[in-house]
Amino acid sequence: MTANSVNDGDQVFGSASLRRGAAGKVHVIACGAIAREILAVKALNGLDHLTLECLPAIWHVWPDRIAPSLRQKIAEARAEGHEKIFIGYAECGTQGEIDRICREEGIERLSGPHCYAFFTGTEKFLAECESEFTAFYLTDLITRQFEAFVIEPLKLDRHPEIRDMVFGNYTKIVYLAQTEDAELQAKAKWAADYLKLAYEYRFTGYGDLEHELKAVAAPRNGG
Repeated sequence: MTANSVNDGDQVFGSASLRRGAAGKVHVIACGAIAREILAVKALNGLDHLTLECLPAIWHVWPDRIAPSLRQKIAEARAEGHEKIFIGYAECGTQGEIDRICREEGIERLSGPHCYAFFTGTEKFLAECESEFTAFYLTDLITRQFEAFVIEPLKLDRHPEIRDMVFGNYTKIVYLAQTEDAELQAKAKWAADYLKLAYEYRFTGYGDLEHELKAVAAPRNGG
């Protein structure tokens, strides 16, 4: 037996072992914008068999990039032996593409249209937004990275006159907070002042995200 054949055998054995290990996991392919929250839910609920892979959070600004990358990541996860895959995106502006992928692949995604809804609780959010269509919503992530997600893509730092054009029909910022963090609250208030909008704070916690991750990660057949 040659050295190469030993190495080849090790690689085959290693790949098979990796696939066996993956088979017992719940593999979540998610938006990087909710990575921190998914990891928090995992830790709080002891979901040690949940693995997480994220696409760039900034794709929230270019949703047409999401679906093609999800297809690629799902194919890679299947090749690695993951049998149970969950999509950590809501609809997220993909014009039905994520739902199409879920139907074709036989997998599920987070419910609702976007993270504002599932953090609040989708039914509650949809009922409230009927009378709150002039609100601009923030989450912990968007508050933390307000410059990267709002100011820089819209070039408000270089062209402040655009601010009134884009946000002129909004009346308030609503900070939907996943954590009770005084620094983030201050940052959200600063963002409201920057956009010349009223400010409202609502603590949501992890909302439907926690419920759905716990449900999808529940052991099958008691094992």
